[in-house]
Amino acid sequence: MELKHHTLTVNGIQMHVAEQGSGPLLLLCHGWPELWYSWRHQIPVLAQAGYRVVAPDLRGFGATEAPADANAYSILHMVGDMVALVAALGEKHAVIVGHDWGAPIAWTTAMMRPDMFPAVVAMSVPHRPRSNDAPLKLLRQAGLQNFYWIYFQTPGVAEAEFERDVPTTMRKLLYGISGNAPVDRENPMIVPEGTGFLDRLAVPERLPQWLRDADIDTFAREYQRTGFRGGLNLYRNLDRNWELTAPWHDAQVHQPALFIAGTRDPVIAGQRGTVAIDQMSRAVPNVKKVMIEGAGHWIQQERAAEVNAALLQFLREAGRAS
Repeated sequence: MELKHHTLTVNGIQMHVAEQGSGPLLLLCHGWPELWYSWRHQIPVLAQAGYRVVAPDLRGFGATEAPADANAYSILHMVGDMVALVAALGEKHAVIVGHDWGAPIAWTTAMMRPDMFPAVVAMSVPHRPRSNDAPLKLLRQAGLQNFYWIYFQTPGVAEAEFERDVPTTMRKLLYGISGNAPVDRENPMIVPEGTGFLDRLAVPERLPQWLRDADIDTFAREYQRTGFRGGLNLYRNLDRNWELTAPWHDAQVHQPALFIAGTRDPVIAGQRGTVAIDQMSRAVPNVKKVMIEGAGHWIQQERAAEVNAALLQFLREAGRAS
């Protein structure tokens, strides 16, 4: 079974996918700032276990088309891409797996199309039910006007920072919020006025075992070619997503679900993250939670063996339940 790359017409755009194996379909949705390559340790293992594994470059990333209009990156577009991808692959059902931004895409896809997605796995970002007010407004009301979501809002600002030296950007991002980063660093999710997102991230003297120079080069080459605008447009639709998903307010995800995260992931650190994980069962009553001690944000890259074992066990159990 060889890994093959091809391009499909999906929901009006050209989407690049990496594919391996045959059997029940698994869609693997990466996060920001990532690519299909983030699943390099999962694809062959899942394919060997008897699955058809498809890892796309999401809309705006890598070799997939990046529409110019920022409004073309709403959660409805992203869910629509996953629904259309299943059809373009000639399938009727898929288990959807997502990490980072891929996690809310997976959660929302499962919520909106339970007929097509019988099970869901999310990593690093817990399911958060739709709030009573827009997310950026809530952040400002909570005194978090320097939260990175807000820093990402103005077109061109974050792009200029990240594109100044892309290899260093990728090195800082992949190390700086991993489980290997120093524990005494300031919260990297806060961007004080006059600074950039990268300023608080540690620079590794030596790369951890899970991250090679060749991996950084793979990410850097693509982002040097494409820039960062496509992925950043996901953040620029946060409040719009809240408006668009009003019909699903208080909707639940009833399918078998798995949540995997690292205990040292800054994305879920603090009270907000703890509450979201603790209360997830209210909106996802059939969720199983796996917390990996000492792991950071890039969970499937940092702890590939543990993530693969959890995935395979969940897929076996979900298959028996269906």
